[in-house]
Amino acid sequence: MNPVFDREFEALVEKFAELLTGKANLETVEKVKKWAIYNHIHKSMPALASHWNQSHPEAKQEIRKLFEEIKSLNEALRAERSETAKPSKEQGE
Repeated sequence: MNPVFDREFEALVEKFAELLTGKANLETVEKVKKWAIYNHIHKSMPALASHWNQSHPEAKQEIRKLFEEIKSLNEALRAERSETAKPSKEQGE
């Protein structure tokens, strides 16, 4: 593939991971890639995802943990952002 495209696309995925979870380290980016790909497969080919889940129950549990982790990181980031967006009492008075 085109190495310039590869770098630019990786930068896009890193930014997506950062905006989604508040983190852009290598481990989080890899988790977000798996989360995004599985999420797309689940929505676009649910029968395939279901078959895979039945064939690989241990992996299904890992995906479930991954989804819960991404959701938790996203909720924490949203809470943090809403706290910083609130005006303090001193500013409002």
